[in-house]
Amino acid sequence: MAAAATMLSIQGDWDQVLREAEGEVWVSCKIPGKPTIRGSLTSKGISSDEVPEVTASEEFVVQEVTKVSYLDISSGGDLGVSSSTDQTFKVWETHNTEVKSVLEGHTRDVFSCKFFPSGQEVLSGGLDSLVKVWSVNDGSCLATMKGHRGSILDIAVVADGQNVISSGQDGTARLWDSAQGACIAVVDDSYSPINAIAVAEVGNAVNLGSPKETPSNREVGTEGKLVVLAREDKSLEGVSLHSRQSVFDFEGSDAFNCCTFISSVGVLAGGLDGNIIHVDIRNPKSAVETVSWSETPVLSLVPFRDTYVASYGNGTCYIPLKGSEQVLQLTGPNRQPVFQVAAWKKLVYTCCRDGFIRKYEIPDLG
Repeated sequence: MAAAATMLSIQGDWDQVLREAEGEVWVSCKIPGKPTIRGSLTSKGISSDEVPEVTASEEFVVQEVTKVSYLDISSGGDLGVSSSTDQTFKVWETHNTEVKSVLEGHTRDVFSCKFFPSGQEVLSGGLDSLVKVWSVNDGSCLATMKGHRGSILDIAVVADGQNVISSGQDGTARLWDSAQGACIAVVDDSYSPINAIAVAEVGNAVNLGSPKETPSNREVGTEGKLVVLAREDKSLEGVSLHSRQSVFDFEGSDAFNCCTFISSVGVLAGGLDGNIIHVDIRNPKSAVETVSWSETPVLSLVPFRDTYVASYGNGTCYIPLKGSEQVLQLTGPNRQPVFQVAAWKKLVYTCCRDGFIRKYEIPDLG
């Protein structure tokens, strides 16, 4: 029989009460074999980041809240990885949130972290201009990639992960040998920050061109793939990962913050102005569709079943219902930016500036 676990309980409407000045909620902790510890939490106001400043009665300690800036879910759905503003990021089990390993080595904030397809390694990048590969099992750093001249803004894994891509504040997108930690090529150098990237197999849907020079033997799995670059200068460009040739260039109405493939020919990009642009890479001169559910910036776009999830700077998250004008809204964050969304089967995970990762089970959307 498993040993009884320590249980922490808190007043059910704590997230609302603690947003009020002098709002107070009860909290208790039951340790097996010991009397229940009871106390309270009191709000002293809201900080400039709109996070409650909370004090505790003498029985408890309130730790500093760190912003969760990015998260990803493994291909098997059993593990999650999330980064925060304390220069660390954690791998945790999705069924009980138990931390499996803490990955330490970045010297500044970690902006992005993603699992390799195997679920055994994690890729990361951040404010220290470094791209790193980590072991999930023991938390060790397996490789460090140096070359960017500014913050790493996004990362992507190519095929099985022998190659990875990073984009940065310096306006470059770089292809790396993840095992040796060496840069294979600069895929793009536009001088405008590349806020986000997305990679997918597009096959013969568009002409990807041929390399002008013989590719390095360290380049693996780039054939037939297109990398989409979402830039600060309002441009959305598709570049052949193998030939490095530009395939399309679309100009938006504002800076692009995020992008994703929703099919082998369909790309979504979210802008600073709240617009979500749908582009068909076979005919990219005009958008297939432009939608907006908020005037605040689109921060994340993730494919979900036959639709997608979009998160915004005002804390809202929407799932449009395919074939309908209706949308499903996810609740929870109170005007706090939802920085990133991840999805696995019926589950959607979000990370927010309030320090919480939220998990939603979405019913059939038919």
